[in-house]
Amino acid sequence: MFPPPPPGDAHPYLRAATAGVRHHTRGLHHASQPEPVDRNHLDVLHAHLTEVHHFIAQCSEATRPPLPAAGRHLAEAHARLWLAMAAIHSAFHLLPTASGEVTECRPGRLLEQPPVLTICQRHLAAGRAVRRKTTPTDLNRPHVTTCTR
Repeated sequence: MFPPPPPGDAHPYLRAATAGVRHHTRGLHHASQPEPVDRNHLDVLHAHLTEVHHFIAQCSEATRPPLPAAGRHLAEAHARLWLAMAAIHSAFHLLPTASGEVTECRPGRLLEQPPVLTICQRHLAAGRAVRRKTTPTDLNRPHVTTCTR
């Protein structure tokens, strides 16, 4: 499905994941009557972002000791991606189920909920990881870029 990676490509799986997201985006964009996303779509997107979130955390941890400024920017990306995941989780709960009902996230009752709410379990686990590494100030800090025009 994907072309073979060029020789010496150290990141073929990341390139394939990016190509998959790009393909999906084009499919949504080129539809004559785009359908609103459904709960399954947001669940899969949230799962993807959660994995990217873990990967950025690892990149930040590995980069920060030798290159502190770059590590801080990766840590900021980690915090900002958490905000995007939180927004997707909230949107998930605003979309109706197949039966037309809207659900809420009730962390205390997750074990009683249907399996479709694994997005909540994933989100709560990611939230615990974020709280160990960031503060509310980190989450609200304005973005600063090193790019110049």
